[in-house]
Amino acid sequence: MDEQKKTVLLRISGFVLSVCLLIEATGYFMGWRASRLQDAKSTQPKPAFLNLMRSENSLFRSRIKALSPKGLYIVVDTGYNILCLKQGGRVLLKTTISAGSGSILIDPEGERKWIFETPRGEFAVQSKFVNPVWVRPDWAFIEEGMPIPKKFTERAEENMLGDYALGFGNGYFIHGTLYTRLLGKNITHGCIRVGDQDLKTLYETVPPGSKVLIF
Repeated sequence: MDEQKKTVLLRISGFVLSVCLLIEATGYFMGWRASRLQDAKSTQPKPAFLNLMRSENSLFRSRIKALSPKGLYIVVDTGYNILCLKQGGRVLLKTTISAGSGSILIDPEGERKWIFETPRGEFAVQSKFVNPVWVRPDWAFIEEGMPIPKKFTERAEENMLGDYALGFGNGYFIHGTLYTRLLGKNITHGCIRVGDQDLKTLYETVPPGSKVLIF
């Protein structure tokens, strides 16, 4: 009988201890949760900060709007190889292009080096040509392992730039390509290659002086 009482008492004691531990653990969890909620509340932006941030954003929006080009302009995304012709906020043309490859060519016989990137920044259409002739620079011959010619006539090459070209400074052009299958890839020496029909649209639509924004 005594042994049975001891067994019952031990079971009751174990049960009471389990309940106490459960209550203690629950209390600890509730306290931890309340603390986390309080911490979360403390990290929320204060009303004064939100008002300041919204005010600054509104100012930035107005500045960006003021800087937006008027009339027709071209926007080129060299990362995604996309060109857009825009008028204000309206997109008139969106097309796939090819921009600079970013590759480097070093002259094996000298100290010259060329980085074939499309320049980024704000430019303007400075010239427009029909049936442009490509005057091959030194790097074009070095790249192919050919001697650099001394006569200008040996540098001139027709039918390489398409039917039209729009120059935007420093020898860079928006022009056509013989390799339309490669449009969408960064493969050029810095110029911007466009498909035939879209190039014609650009030539016929964009007047000299129009802005060219490249990023």
